[in-house]
Amino acid sequence: MGRATLIGFSAVVMWALLALFTDASGRVPPFQLAAMAFAIGAALGFVARAAGLSPAQRLPIPPLAWVVGIGGLFGYHFFYFTALRNAPAVEASLIAYLWPLLIVLGSAVMPGERLGWHHVVGALMGLAGTVLIVSKGGGLGFDVRYGFGYAMAALCALTWSSYSLLSRRFPAVPTSVVTWFCLAAALLSLACHLALERTVWPEGTGQWLAVAGLGLMPVGGAFYAWDHGVKRGNIQVLGAASYAAPLLSTLVLIVFGFAEPTWRIAAACVLITGGAALAAKNLFSRRAHGAAVAGGDAR
Repeated sequence: MGRATLIGFSAVVMWALLALFTDASGRVPPFQLAAMAFAIGAALGFVARAAGLSPAQRLPIPPLAWVVGIGGLFGYHFFYFTALRNAPAVEASLIAYLWPLLIVLGSAVMPGERLGWHHVVGALMGLAGTVLIVSKGGGLGFDVRYGFGYAMAALCALTWSSYSLLSRRFPAVPTSVVTWFCLAAALLSLACHLALERTVWPEGTGQWLAVAGLGLMPVGGAFYAWDHGVKRGNIQVLGAASYAAPLLSTLVLIVFGFAEPTWRIAAACVLITGGAALAAKNLFSRRAHGAAVAGGDAR
């Protein structure tokens, strides 16, 4: 379970590159960018299958698994983009970032899962750190005029948390099926782009590389890692640790000169790291106990 959890957390690390690659991709509209990135993500799965790294699926996939997978990948981005069009980015992003907390709380009703106080407190610490990052130290001004946008952001959080939790109910469905989820999400994003946006292509090698990076990592490769993690890893730890995404994203932007280091970021680092460690305390204690037992046996 520890290895699967780490694989799942690698998705969080890849999501930290989302802001950097999106900013570097130029003025490509959101749905067009999503369609391009999802297509690359699907191609990644086809290449892995052709290279023999991913076994072909021989058993039929339950219809609900298709609904959950395609709805999760496309639905999250559809609601998020719609929220940003209809509400201020700070409030919309904060509401959307409720999904890790919803995963932790929702895991309480999953078969074989036990929700402890440290999971909840760890997730709340992560949420507090995210508030510091998203609000940039300023106040939050929720306005009823943006109620529709807030509702879309809430649906965004609910969609991704539901996708993550429900995926765990299909352990027999191989991660390779994410290839088809990405392909379907690419086609649906293309339809939204053609209906709602004007086509703008990336300019220059740098912008094209940014689009490729999105598809290979945060809007493509990360979904394969996340699928493996939520199905076979510790979902409470993954939920709480997911609050590292906005922190790591901010740190990446600082490294590349797009943001400045502040006390607020340092405080968020303490809250998010401490929250993730608290949520994972049982995982650490089990490893320590196992090492002690192994050491005793060796003696």
